[in-house]
Amino acid sequence: MNEIKLSYKDNARYFNPIRKAILNYEMIRPNEKVAIGMSGGKDSTSLLFFLDELKRHKRLGFDFEIVPICLDMGLPVDITPMKEFVENLGYTLEIVPTNIMEVVFDIRKERSPCSLCAKLRRGILYSRAKELGCSKVALGHHLDDAIETHFMNFFFHGQMGSFDPISYLSKTDISLIRPMVYVAEGDIIQFVKRQGLPVIQNPCPVDKHTKREEIKHVVTQLSTSYPDVRQKFIMAMEKGETEVFWKKLKKV
Repeated sequence: MNEIKLSYKDNARYFNPIRKAILNYEMIRPNEKVAIGMSGGKDSTSLLFFLDELKRHKRLGFDFEIVPICLDMGLPVDITPMKEFVENLGYTLEIVPTNIMEVVFDIRKERSPCSLCAKLRRGILYSRAKELGCSKVALGHHLDDAIETHFMNFFFHGQMGSFDPISYLSKTDISLIRPMVYVAEGDIIQFVKRQGLPVIQNPCPVDKHTKREEIKHVVTQLSTSYPDVRQKFIMAMEKGETEVFWKKLKKV
């Protein structure tokens, strides 16, 4: 991996928005132990780097702990580059063996496997994070993920809304946080390429063949015609003006 050199523009594009999101929603508090779900993809790899920088330079105004966790999905993939990246930052990658792929594809033979796979992954991740003494689990979801989730809810379920920047999970006593919720995917892609961060390609057989991938193209087309659509989305979500929606007085 190349030596990472940050510019003043990186503050405006990455660190300031992430710091703002964390403080706006109190995602991390002093001395908390935060697990990061590591897949080896660009998002979780970037998230680890960004949070490490915030911690290292005390940009939040307080200290906190980071625990990188990776689930071994049982796929033929070499995670050495991710492991070395984590170790170069001074951490030890916690690797959790699972049989998720066997359950999803061989035992359950799911035709639409993404939902079950995500549910199993998160359950194992949250449980291991709790065992390691973490009170928060950080995922690499970014602004585009939030917008795509909004449109998926609208198109496929007739609902308005997206995921929350922070969610408390009572069953596991863990809070799920998304520190990159203000950062656009395109900016993350640029950072990863410019800095030469290691990225492990997803070997899942349904990768790039999902409904989310279709919605991703919709968001891309929208942003071409309306370049500020991402920032407008943040404004709309944070206003929280639910009274503008239709309210039926009674069922007919």
